[in-house]
Order: sequence, then C-alpha cells, then structure tokens
Amino acid sequence: MPPDTPDTVIGKVAVLLRAFEADDHVLSLAELVRRTGLHKATVYRLANELVTVSLLDRAGGGYRLSGGLFELGMRASVERSLLELAMPFLQDLYERTHETVHLGVLDGHEVVYVAKIGGHRQARAPSRAGGRLPLHCTGIGKALLAHGGPELRRAVLDQPLPRRTPKTITQPGALARQLDAIVESGVAFEYEESAIGIACVAAPVLDTASNELLAAISVTGPTTRFRPDAHVTAVRAAAAGIAATLVRRRAL
Repeated sequence: MPPDTPDTVIGKVAVLLRAFEADDHVLSLAELVRRTGLHKATVYRLANELVTVSLLDRAGGGYRLSGGLFELGMRASVERSLLELAMPFLQDLYERTHETVHLGVLDGHEVVYVAKIGGHRQARAPSRAGGRLPLHCTGIGKALLAHGGPELRRAVLDQPLPRRTPKTITQPGALARQLDAIVESGVAFEYEESAIGIACVAAPVLDTASNELLAAISVTGPTTRFRPDAHVTAVRAAAAGIAATLVRRRAL
C-alpha cells in the first residue's frame, strides 16, 4: 500500500478502488494484487465484498468499476454543484471554439477533470472526465498550480517533475517563471507538454472577493490548427462568468 494509506479495511478498499485508472476496463485479480501491493487473499476477499455491494462488477475473468460508484460520484456535492453552474459557460465556450473544453479542480498535486466537452473534432488529449493528470504539464494544471498558494508551489517544485513528452517542463526554475507569468497574465498555456500534438489555453476560476481558487477551465486543440492565444479572451470570460455565478450562489 502507499505509505500514507491507513492500514485498515477502509484504507485497503480505497487502495483497491484507486488501482483502476482512467483507461482501464477490466483488471484481473493478479493485476490488482500487483498494483495494490496487498496480499492476494485480501484482494480476493475485498473485491468480492465490493461486488456484493455493487461497487465492483465481475467481468471477463476480472473486475471492473460498477455503476454504483458512478451514482456515489454524482452525489459529491461540491463537484456536482460546480458542474451544474459551470456547464452553460462550458457549452458556450465549446460553441465559440469547437475545440475540447475542460473543467478541473485541484486535488493534491494533480488536476481532477470534472468535465470534458468535445465533438467529432476533439483533440486526442490524455484527459478524461473523472481522470487525473499532474499539475506541472497541463494548461489547466498550471493555472491551478499558479494560483494554489505558496505552499503548494513549493511542494510541487521541490519534487521531481516527471517528463511525459520531450517538451514537458522538468526544470523547477523554468516552471516557477512560467507560474509567475500565469499569475500576471491570468492565463496558462501548454504546448505538447502532456501529449504530443496538442496545445491548450487555460484560466483559473477565482472568487472575485477573496481571490480563492475554485477551479480552472481550458480549451485544447491539435497543434495542426489550434492557436491558443487566439482564445485567451473567450477562456478568461468563461472563467469569470463561472466565478461570478458561484459567488452569487454562495451568497443566497
């Protein structure tokens, strides 16, 4: 188990469920054992108990996440209310750009994608709704990191910055300078740092009264046709609209 996970039944269940990644459909018992580091008998017992309570399904000789987890996820009040309020702005941004639009929130040193909207022309981005990516290599992640406070910035910059592509920024000094520029300009850019062939422009969603970081949004497209700087105004306006709506809702 990861070192910060409680050695309890609940902790082991959490490790087991989090072993499933965004691209996974079915995982075998052996693969779950390998990913979790738990004893085979423990994984077998917990997996079958999770099947009983509809949090896992048996499939193809292994296990997959169940629709019961989706139901619970949709009840997560913060993300659900954020998504409900943000969706009109995300849809408008998609209509303006006809490129892939994301909404993400900060969780630890990662961005969690709450929504992803894209049509037939959507970029082959590594993001998925409900998925995670490191903060340092995506436009939306860098927008969150830049406005996430000095402690978060120090924690991320003090650790190795994994290289996902040849263009990923892995030098802490270079990333720090880019984060300063993001705070100054209000927008973040990515050029093939999370995946080859995509570019992105992102903006934070900030509480206008307290400057609290609420979320971030982005537009992503293929480098063959997408020019992020052409969409700065639209992304900023959508982020400001979401922020104003969230602040008004809080005041009710």
